[in-house]
Amino acid sequence: MNKKEISAGGVVYRTGEDGQLQIQLIMDRYGKMTLAKGKMEAGETIEQTALREILEETGMVGRIVEPIDIIAYTYQHAEFGPVDKEVHYYLVEAESGDLQPQIEEIKGVDWYTPAEAWSKQQQDGYDNNDDILRTGLNKLGINV
Repeated sequence: MNKKEISAGGVVYRTGEDGQLQIQLIMDRYGKMTLAKGKMEAGETIEQTALREILEETGMVGRIVEPIDIIAYTYQHAEFGPVDKEVHYYLVEAESGDLQPQIEEIKGVDWYTPAEAWSKQQQDGYDNNDDILRTGLNKLGINV
């Protein structure tokens, strides 16, 4: 049996002051555009993990709207060998907080129009996030 690791995160959105939908993207330490996510801690539900990681990485307090999807893959860990990883993504509405990147972990975080967010994902994102962001946008009524 491989060791199992669970992470969770979200496609975070809000309605801006102009009434327009905005999508949150993070720039990670490698300069890639990505979504807030992180590892589950003991005693947490997967939903709690997603909201805690979003708060820690971006400063935003979110509310889970619905699940988006799960990305599953296996990677080689130096100590444990093959690890089966699951990343659970949710559609999350940002309800409060001050947008503030967790500088130890990431380079930046910002709000984008859905079109900008999709363009940045296409140019500078991770391929396995394409379907996550597309599905999240679709759930918000936006087709890309």
